[in-house]
Amino acid sequence: MIYAKSNDLYLKINKSYWITIMNTTVYKTEPIVVKAWTEKRMIYLELTDGRIVGFPADRFRILSQASEKQLKAVQIEVGGYALRWDELDEDLTVSGIINGQFQLPLPKQAA
Repeated sequence: MIYAKSNDLYLKINKSYWITIMNTTVYKTEPIVVKAWTEKRMIYLELTDGRIVGFPADRFRILSQASEKQLKAVQIEVGGYALRWDELDEDLTVSGIINGQFQLPLPKQAA
């Protein structure tokens, strides 16, 4: 956790953060996964802010080699901030997925 103070600026950074500039406070939290599922090699996440995000399993090295059955074994971990596949020994952060931090490029046919 980081705290910074400079005159009228207060900043706290953690999983959620707040900023006070003069008399205005902005509060933001990172989205958390409430549901995860797979369909046809796509992994879908339902987030606390109402969004549904999907990404191809083939964008990650280990997931690209996984069977449909292995992909369906996705678990929500770390209070909704990460995904886990035990059999594959693979972990992904939700923030990394949302920010598009994939290991592999899109397949040529999808690009």
